[in-house]
Amino acid sequence: MDQDKFIFCLEAVPDVELENNTEVVQHLEQLALEHGLASIYKTCDTIEGLEESLNALLYDDHNFKDYEVIYFVMQGQENTICIHDYYYSLEEIAELFEGKLKGKIVHFANEKVLDLSNDEAQYFIDVTGARAVSGYGAAFNNLSSIHLDKVFFSLFQDQDDLVEIVEELHQKYYAICKLLDFRLYY
Repeated sequence: MDQDKFIFCLEAVPDVELENNTEVVQHLEQLALEHGLASIYKTCDTIEGLEESLNALLYDDHNFKDYEVIYFVMQGQENTICIHDYYYSLEEIAELFEGKLKGKIVHFANEKVLDLSNDEAQYFIDVTGARAVSGYGAAFNNLSSIHLDKVFFSLFQDQDDLVEIVEELHQKYYAICKLLDFRLYY
């Protein structure tokens, strides 16, 4: 392995001032211990907080090029994310991060369904500069995607080819990929 890669996780919470030891934090710590995959975890409760967090990573973290995955853990409906009871379309998010996600994989947890048309996916990728967008076509309130997300992220440590990564994910975890309807747009 030539160089480690990292995850930047942004989770929407009701109030950033409160202590947030969510399931996501615990699993990111486990990912670091088991696979050596480091991450930065931030919470946001406003769209401004989301933008500030990503801008701090972009402009203040000299290792930004090492962040392979931008991991959004946010609720939403259809192709929106919900922050503090307000819905933002993925088009708005794309415009907010115009040109700032060059070469990154933007991954959404199954807190929200990701069901993009080819045109919507291409718009998001073109505007943000992202390498790919991934997520799930099915959301289950009682079944978190975190375990499959961890496997997906760990596969980036060993290889760079997105198609091979997704094929391996489906080969090893076909049933859960099918149940959650794992999707990758690139």
